[in-house]
Amino acid sequence: MHPAARTRTTFRTGPTPVAQPRSRRIRSLIDADALRVLHRSARILLDDLPDLTDRLLAVLREQEPAYRTALENDHAATWQEVYRSLRHSVTSLLDPRGTREAAHRCTWRIGVARAEQGLPLDALLHAFRIGGSLVWQRLVEETTRSHPEDIRLLVHVATDVWNFVDEHCTLVADAYRQAERQLAWRRENRVRLLAAALLDGTSRIADLPETAERLCLPEYGRYVVVAVAGGRQQGSVPGGSAYWHSGVEVDYGIVLVGDEGDGAADGDLGAVPALPADGPAGCRIGVGSAVTGLAAVGDARRLADLALSICPPEGGTVRLTDHLPEALVVSCPELGANLTERVLGPLLRLEPADRDVLLDTLVAWFACDGSAQRAGERLYCHRNTVLNRLRRCEQLIGRSLARPHDVVEIGLALTARRLLRG
Repeated sequence: MHPAARTRTTFRTGPTPVAQPRSRRIRSLIDADALRVLHRSARILLDDLPDLTDRLLAVLREQEPAYRTALENDHAATWQEVYRSLRHSVTSLLDPRGTREAAHRCTWRIGVARAEQGLPLDALLHAFRIGGSLVWQRLVEETTRSHPEDIRLLVHVATDVWNFVDEHCTLVADAYRQAERQLAWRRENRVRLLAAALLDGTSRIADLPETAERLCLPEYGRYVVVAVAGGRQQGSVPGGSAYWHSGVEVDYGIVLVGDEGDGAADGDLGAVPALPADGPAGCRIGVGSAVTGLAAVGDARRLADLALSICPPEGGTVRLTDHLPEALVVSCPELGANLTERVLGPLLRLEPADRDVLLDTLVAWFACDGSAQRAGERLYCHRNTVLNRLRRCEQLIGRSLARPHDVVEIGLALTARRLLRG
């Protein structure tokens, strides 16, 4: 929208030493006359800028709905923006070099401001081209009115004027796109900060409505947090049922699950079809228990971390609700280590070969729901051998596998040893 004029250059096309000086002299006279006509009309346009601004706004109101909205919301600011832009455009006709930087800064600021306001780029570029067209039309009108014989000279600067309009269209588009990238980065960073605060349990109550809006999740929904290590998760689940937050070592999914009465169990990944029940090889997934409301997501994340810590190193999925005894042990490692020593201490101090045989027998017996027959099949030995080993274990640790209380203690001690010895 900011036109300018510059002296044309004549290119020699062949060795014509006699005609060439005359050609250059004629061309330079034409350019000088064209600039004189251009400057004369431009000075008149400077005095007529308010009317020119009103004309441009009237065209934009009619042709560009986006500008119609801008005018309705803030007519004064839009009028001033268009006025400044036109003033730089017309001034550039009179002094292209002296006004170039100021015109560029004005155009750049318009591109940034309109990007921040969300005005479509197509509408902005259309406005600049309409503005350039209107300035050129007024130059032609003024020359035709006051000196119609000079209208032919104006043609010699038309290309330069429109090249300058194109230059500023490119500039405003660059400014718009750069501002748009910065705005997108800020929005993404804001979402990450809000999600991180939610998962850390440091989110402010006042931020919860914004957090819900930006994460596309209801503020008072029912959630589980899924912790994933060794496998990347990206973005949101279609339908707004989850938001994934990428971390350095662990990714977290804030997953919306159904209400308690609709059949969705705590930690049930099947309640969210878009989530995988298991990841790739080596991927460890921990699914916490359900909580109510985004304000409780920090607690849900800690439960997911607890489930992840129970996950075997080779990978797999652990739902906390299916592994509550292990969770109790892992949640307080000191008590777990103390329980292991108090219950299994005498057995653990045996020679390694003897110790491992007895421990493997105990583990197999628990895994087979107390069946010596099935435990023997798993260990490739006779059931009587299993029973003899179990009796020796009972003698060493001073507990009976026939007493429920002792069975609970032994089972927890074995779990604590398995989970905490690494």
